[in-house]
Amino acid sequence: MSQATILVADDDAAIRTVLNQALSRAGYQVRITSNAATLWRWVAAGEGDLVITDVVMPDGNAFDLLPRFRKSRPDLPILVMSAQNTFMTAVKASEGGAYDYLPKPFDLTEMIGIVGRALAEPKKQTLAGADENAEGMPLVGRSAAMQEIYRLLARLMQTDLTLMITGESGTGKELVARALHDYGKRRNGPFVAINMAAIPRDLIESELFGHEKGAFTGAQSRSKGRFEQAEGGTLFLDEIGDMPMDAQTRLLRVLQQGEYTTVGGRTPISTDVRIVAATNKDLKSLINQGLFREDLYYRLNVVPMRLPALRDRAADIPDLVRHFIRQAAEEGLEAKRFDTAALELMRSFPWPGNVRELENVVRRIMALYPQDVITAEIVENELRAETAEPDDAPTTISSRPSIGQAVEDNLRRTFAEAGETLPASGLYHRVIGEVEQPLILAALTATRGNQIRAAELLGLNRNTLRKKIRDLDIAVYRSPRPQ
Repeated sequence: MSQATILVADDDAAIRTVLNQALSRAGYQVRITSNAATLWRWVAAGEGDLVITDVVMPDGNAFDLLPRFRKSRPDLPILVMSAQNTFMTAVKASEGGAYDYLPKPFDLTEMIGIVGRALAEPKKQTLAGADENAEGMPLVGRSAAMQEIYRLLARLMQTDLTLMITGESGTGKELVARALHDYGKRRNGPFVAINMAAIPRDLIESELFGHEKGAFTGAQSRSKGRFEQAEGGTLFLDEIGDMPMDAQTRLLRVLQQGEYTTVGGRTPISTDVRIVAATNKDLKSLINQGLFREDLYYRLNVVPMRLPALRDRAADIPDLVRHFIRQAAEEGLEAKRFDTAALELMRSFPWPGNVRELENVVRRIMALYPQDVITAEIVENELRAETAEPDDAPTTISSRPSIGQAVEDNLRRTFAEAGETLPASGLYHRVIGEVEQPLILAALTATRGNQIRAAELLGLNRNTLRKKIRDLDIAVYRSPRPQ
């Protein structure tokens, strides 16, 4: 049985009693106090093998003690408890050198497990240079689901481990990546984000790795890629599930070798960036369909983080609403107050668009309604409009999927329907044929059957077009010009 001594400091008598009983049953010797001065005296005298302390005590703050603990006894593991339960609390605990942070209320079994690991492991290096007076918080919420996110982020800030963030659209994946960068060891470097779904597929490699002058038509000068722009900082690869296979191969090579070449270049360039990837897709499903490299997945998924949907952290909605009100007021909108019934109604809404949708609704209400107090009736009207789906809404070019995306979606379904087996051979020619026939038909229709004009439109030789019309058995009808 362990004879390690645990020093416990907490102003709450009930918590002191519970911890004393649990730690004693686990075989530890326990010394308990309710004030910071006594705890510091014990530590300075060399007593105790581990400290468990609340942040706020009658005569001081644990965050003020942490630097003194680190200077006096750098190898002493410290567990910080807090009922404040904010992202900055977790960050300050990590920056102050705490071994771990536990939000109140906590699970006693988990606490005992952390104590055992802390006593068995060598002390981790602390993160220096933190801005303790940072204003505002990048992440909002005190729910249990968010506490796990805060704790994981606090641990990752001391490392350069690659992180894979998953979650539904609108859950704040880029916000989390920025928080990890802004409060991590690379905070003095650049944060560069690239959305794979927003870049034409044939330009992704140039966007990532840059290109040399003359590398392709239109490349009139050398251009830096996102890897070069992010040197010494963090590169955020959003919507990584939309990355084409050839670009995936090049990215894997960079992660394996730590260097890359520009498009059209020959000299390898070393890279020093932290990679954070994000997706709202099921990458394992894409792997099974042959649309995502398994080896790249394991390179990116070193530390997985699943962001909770807003419906799974509904307790955070009042805090989020107040946060968005403050932001909008700073931008010039008139500040509002949502009454209790309005907040309860918002808490019960499923929010399919997650935090992004909530922010949009709050801002819209602030802009459209002159009332100082927002009632449940106003919120109900806006949420009803939010869920309305007009049947006669026009389809715009921007709302339609691209041809490439439509083909990719079709192939995903094809591979999914095939299950463990593969589709019949000849897939390439079948797909090309399915795309080619409607393309030629559309060109002929647009030119009213004029094959010379259709060939010019398609960029084909006239004889080539005629051969394709015969091979594809396309019937050509020449329509008269409108009078």
